[in-house]
Amino acid sequence: MGRSRIAVVIGGLVLVGAVPAVLTAFTVTDPWVAGGAALVAALALVAAGMWQERFKRLVQRRDEQRFKVADGLLLLKSGRVPKVGQMSDPLRLGVHPSAPAHGAAAGSGRVAGDRVPAYVPRDVDTELAEQLRRGGFVVLVGDSTAGKSRTAFEAIHTELPSHELFVPGDKNLGKDVMTALVERVSQSRRAVLWLDDLEHYIRAGTMTAAQISRIRDGKGHKVILATVRSAEEDQLTQVPSDAEDPKRKLGDEAIQMLGQACKIRLHRLFSAGELERARAHVSDERIADALDYSGEYGIAEYLAAGPHLQDAYDNAWEVGRNPRGAALVAAAIDCRRAGHLSALPKVLLEELHHGYLDARGGQRLRPELLEQAWGWATRQRRSTTALLQPADDGAGVEVFDYLVDRYQQQVGPTAHVPEQTITTIIGHARTPDLDAIARQMRAQGRYNLATQALQHAVQLRRVNDGEEHPDTLTSRNNLAGALRALGRLEEAEAEHRAVLTIRRRVLGEEHPDTLNSRNNLAGALGALGRLEEAEAEHRAELEVGRRVLGEEHPDTLTSRNNLAVVLGDLGRLEEAEAEHRAVLQIRRRVLGEEHPSTLTSRNNLAGALGALGRLEEAEAEHRAELEACRRVLGEEHPDTLTSRNNLALALGDLGRLEEAEAEHRAVLQIRRRVLGEEHPSTLTSRGNLAGALGELGRLEEAEAEHRAVLEACRRVLGEEHPDTLTSRNNLALALGALGRLEEAEALE
Repeated sequence: MGRSRIAVVIGGLVLVGAVPAVLTAFTVTDPWVAGGAALVAALALVAAGMWQERFKRLVQRRDEQRFKVADGLLLLKSGRVPKVGQMSDPLRLGVHPSAPAHGAAAGSGRVAGDRVPAYVPRDVDTELAEQLRRGGFVVLVGDSTAGKSRTAFEAIHTELPSHELFVPGDKNLGKDVMTALVERVSQSRRAVLWLDDLEHYIRAGTMTAAQISRIRDGKGHKVILATVRSAEEDQLTQVPSDAEDPKRKLGDEAIQMLGQACKIRLHRLFSAGELERARAHVSDERIADALDYSGEYGIAEYLAAGPHLQDAYDNAWEVGRNPRGAALVAAAIDCRRAGHLSALPKVLLEELHHGYLDARGGQRLRPELLEQAWGWATRQRRSTTALLQPADDGAGVEVFDYLVDRYQQQVGPTAHVPEQTITTIIGHARTPDLDAIARQMRAQGRYNLATQALQHAVQLRRVNDGEEHPDTLTSRNNLAGALRALGRLEEAEAEHRAVLTIRRRVLGEEHPDTLNSRNNLAGALGALGRLEEAEAEHRAELEVGRRVLGEEHPDTLTSRNNLAVVLGDLGRLEEAEAEHRAVLQIRRRVLGEEHPSTLTSRNNLAGALGALGRLEEAEAEHRAELEACRRVLGEEHPDTLTSRNNLALALGDLGRLEEAEAEHRAVLQIRRRVLGEEHPSTLTSRGNLAGALGELGRLEEAEAEHRAVLEACRRVLGEEHPDTLTSRNNLALALGALGRLEEAEALE
């Protein structure tokens, strides 16, 4: 059950965009400016400076009130793009508000009102300023409410006040709008592209590594300044070893994008130096109060009322308080954990919350009326933010991301959103959210739910976009991959073939999406055991890919890798080894020694060497690749665990059975903790451990482990899934070795 990591090109999930924005350069045309200039000219020189500053503030306040969102971009009401210096209110850029001050005047001097306290300089400010002066892609990484957005806001105002500032008005922009925005930023001489919560743009597929490169490589001084939550960075870069998983493409894209960035980490808890600088602002009672709790909470975290909102949520479950409101919040938290990206419809949360309320005690909690629950959940705490913040459309809400991060840390990575919740979300979700939910469910090994989400997405896109729209075909392509993971191989082949037929007719034989479909069809044929057909399809697709994309294009190399795997399955082991070696050589030169794709090639070459009986070479290659995975990806990354699994198999082939068993146990322990007891990769590890126990002659232990794996496979994957059938065969062999031949025969 699962030895190689095979990289398969899966079409990216595409969002449907609005009409592209017409973006124009900003020039001040406000009559206040002209009037101010005339007045200043008539005044005495000694008063000129005072009046200039006064009029500058007046113009600034008028500009702040004249912002609007048009065509997905935050603009002045005149339709012009603002300069950084004109965006004086950090709340417009995603900074969490604080409670209003009751004592001394607050703010940094450029902040309108007192909703944002004075800025406490952070230790990273000097490094961030240097990077902004250099230009390029800069990403601030940290926990929710660590102060990322505020730090970024202050830095651009200090370093780049005259740059044009491009701010998406909505994180759920369509692909067309983002493409137009990237084009406009590329044409600007001096520009800042602000991408708060970068994870939204990556997950939605609206910002890509290629677009980042286009902006960075353009003329002039350009900065892409982004923030990303630490938990989201971890999830995005955890590339699954499942070759057909759309999240693998998403992870590869995230790794390529973040690989271009200067990443600066901002810690939630303030350092000693930062706390000392905060004490310079104790005249603001909010900062003084935050300092009293600085041993437990970060200053920015406390000012954003994160702990206060968490306490309000936790306390609401008490009898007679606000348990129904808490249930609405709990449902919203799980919607986010399930992958829902956009504002959450109120009707969805109202339908879901009954289950969360009942799980905590239902009517015994004396829940309030629904109207009161909404009032409680959407009320601003400490005049900052709400547990559920109403969205602009009035029909949905956004859950405070601090609550999501804290809950996920509390329950751990293997805690899944309940199946009934996922099914209900699918019935309400839009297509971009369905795609994201499908990726999340696939990564968790919940293939049935991933398939449900994609089937619904295909239905919606057929109705809204048409049968031959690229987004419809992408969803169908991903549905085919989910069906294959579910073991429904004939359906997967038929779906891949149907998508390929349409893409050939609409896009042509040599379009990259057409080649993608041919590659995936070949993979489905190989999974069905139709290896000669698979080889022929891979060769035909590879020939076109070489001519159209070039010998060293990533998709060409993926095709060669997949052809090598089929050659190995056909028993043509020398050809397979040669092909794997050739791909590895190019990837080393083009991508570098430690790129994930290079490591995949090393892993697959090691497998080919083992199949050829060159076991010592195979073990050495597996160990070298595993060492690189540990260093580059981390001890618990899916590819690292796959490498350890494959090394254990190689050790078993060498007869070093105790070492093999120990390695399988170690991998199983991590997969149980990180992925959960019933994730397919965890079941693979249990099956391989059972095999090692059998080789060691510990037949009763092996039989018990094989039986447990079979029971879980039946429950999770279904009776006819290939992994279930493999488990049945392995259990039968174990029973046969024990001399229980009738039981073994009954399983065959």
